[in-house]
Amino acid sequence: MTPPHTPTPTERPTPRAIVPVLAFAGIVVAVMQTLLVPVIKDLPQLLDTSPSNATWVLTSTLLSGAVATPIMGRLGDLYGKRRMLLASLSVMVVGALISGFTSALLPMIVGRTLQGFAMGAIPLGIGLMRDELPRERLGSAMALMSSSIGVGGGLALPLAAAVAQNADWHALFFGAAGLGVLSIVLTLVAVPETSTRAEGTFDLLGALGLSLGLVLFLLPITKGSDWGWTSATTLGLFAASAAVLLLWGVLELRIPAPLVDLRTTARREVLLTNLASIMVGVSFYVVSLVLPQLLQLPTSTGYGLGQSMIVAGLCVAPLGLTMMFTAPVYARISARYGPRSTLILGLLIIAIGYGAGLGLMSAAWQTVVVSVVLGTGIGLAYSSLPALIVGAVDPSETGAANGLNSLMRSIGTSVSSAVIGMVLANTANHVGGVDIPTLHGFRVSFVIATAAVALGLLLALFLPGRRPAPVPTSVPAPRTGDGSGDRGADRDGYATALASPSRSAGRVM
Repeated sequence: MTPPHTPTPTERPTPRAIVPVLAFAGIVVAVMQTLLVPVIKDLPQLLDTSPSNATWVLTSTLLSGAVATPIMGRLGDLYGKRRMLLASLSVMVVGALISGFTSALLPMIVGRTLQGFAMGAIPLGIGLMRDELPRERLGSAMALMSSSIGVGGGLALPLAAAVAQNADWHALFFGAAGLGVLSIVLTLVAVPETSTRAEGTFDLLGALGLSLGLVLFLLPITKGSDWGWTSATTLGLFAASAAVLLLWGVLELRIPAPLVDLRTTARREVLLTNLASIMVGVSFYVVSLVLPQLLQLPTSTGYGLGQSMIVAGLCVAPLGLTMMFTAPVYARISARYGPRSTLILGLLIIAIGYGAGLGLMSAAWQTVVVSVVLGTGIGLAYSSLPALIVGAVDPSETGAANGLNSLMRSIGTSVSSAVIGMVLANTANHVGGVDIPTLHGFRVSFVIATAAVALGLLLALFLPGRRPAPVPTSVPAPRTGDGSGDRGADRDGYATALASPSRSAGRVM
């Protein structure tokens, strides 16, 4: 008797709205990272606390987002990516409401921590796209999902500035909660649950070990400039992080169903892609830190552009918009040359953008040009990363693998924030007890970003090139509910599809 056939993503109908709905979810959760940027300088007064304590409102979101991405990715592989996506969005809504109803420091930090957990939605969305979309749509869809973190961050700046300038700052959180509820409703309506599941159980001890190691590592990175980079607290936390992560790695290698498959992570394509992701994360955050400050500094400094908070946000907004519009461009380039070549091209454009930015700091329109160029490069680079990861891992590992890749980008932004913050502080002019960033500090920051891009480019050059497309001689094997079956063939097929979606679709159909 012939066993029942399980339709592949190419064969079964897929709701047309799944891509925009998942991309919208990614944009919504990315908004959390830049939501409070317009009111950063006012947080100590708004929360009636010291400046060092107020920074925890931002640090808590960063830490929880870094911890959540690999954990939610693995939970999605095991128990359903749509289910975990809805859980992530729900936690975000609860956190936004907590923050919206308080002006006290501790509840605000709790709410912001919950908001950060939603960052796991981005790798979950990429995993859902891989499981549900036909191959000819997968490349551009994942590019849009991967870029959503930049789109959300870029678009949030002018909108948050407008709200903060014309209404009570708590309205920022109520608006975020409303967007989260809308995203939940759209996900329930338009996104089906995937039947692909990973084997095994959830590695609770591994999750706790990774979380502790990441917190011990990221905490001194984000607070090192306040504590002192050579202080006993900073060095002690770095040492403790190294010890915890080493023990965690030994544990992960010994259990049958680890949170992170380190053997897969050690593959050349996965390892180099993750290392390059750190460099892309560094380059992305530098422009977000430098341009808004340059635009808002008074013209009396001799180099400040004297723009309002809203105008500064509008000048930086093209960074996110350009990232969004590069998704279809990425699909065409990647179809012809492969995601590795697209990553290299993106990194080259980022380097050009920062190089040009060293001399384009004297007018608001020049910052718009820099934002567009950098948005194009970062959009191409971000779009390439999930394609490289997906092409190198089994379908049942997509969520965890992309969660780890998102974590690498978060580490990059954390390192960028710490290093650039230290550079701007050490090069600042002290006027009337206030530290004013200097043009020299801005330019040094751009040089650091360019160096990070150069290192990322070197790593990308060592990635394996696109393999020749295999010619199938039979109908592709159906994927079983647990993600087993001919995993190697499925992985190669998706790698081929991501490199050349149109030709792959032609052969399958």
